[in-house]
Amino acid sequence: MKQSIFEIMTNVPLTENVFEMTLLGDCTDITRPGQFVNIKLDGLFLRRPISVCDVSGGRLTLIYKVVGQGTEKMSKMAGGKLDLLTGLGNGYDLEPSGDTPLLLGGGVGVPPLYLLAKELIKRGSRVTAILGFNTAGEIFYEDKFKKIGCDVRVTTADGSYGTKGFVTDALPEKYSYFYCCGPEPMLKAVCKSTVASGQLSFEERMGCGFGACMGCSCETLTGYKRICRDGPVLKKEEIKW
Repeated sequence: MKQSIFEIMTNVPLTENVFEMTLLGDCTDITRPGQFVNIKLDGLFLRRPISVCDVSGGRLTLIYKVVGQGTEKMSKMAGGKLDLLTGLGNGYDLEPSGDTPLLLGGGVGVPPLYLLAKELIKRGSRVTAILGFNTAGEIFYEDKFKKIGCDVRVTTADGSYGTKGFVTDALPEKYSYFYCCGPEPMLKAVCKSTVASGQLSFEERMGCGFGACMGCSCETLTGYKRICRDGPVLKKEEIKW
């Protein structure tokens, strides 16, 4: 974990309430897809945890949804600097991925899968990405996943674009392993619907973001784990639903 000051380069809307922010700063502690940063915002006591979407040199890309006071404040930023804790969380383990990994993301669970997809493709994997949204107006990054070489499938709950239904309604017949990020009901459904092993990234409210407060603990088959420090990525086989 490292505390660093980042400069805001861009902050643009991707949909009505989802924004993409790019920052410039020290990214050396970000070593795996699926890690997150914790952002300090003036006037707010708790930092805001945001998944890393992409990192290249000193350039960091974050995607966030406006859901409360903190992200509302972020959406109005045009330039300036931010205090970040970087290198938080364990991130995804790429070793078990196999030749044909499957990525499943729901809503703002999509962003951390982008860097993961890039890293898997660098290894020679043929990546299928299923991106799930509620409606066509919420879709983002479909073209970006296609551009880096993914076989992309999009689902919408209302059927306004792509496959009608959820990510589990667009599963391919064969895949070597899966990686997932999204709300807990989606993670549970993916676990029940997939035949291969996999890893799931949990979205959880956090206090400190680095394991000191125990506020984001969850029960697994081997005891309680802290989502911020022992996760956010857990293996399918260890989760106690």
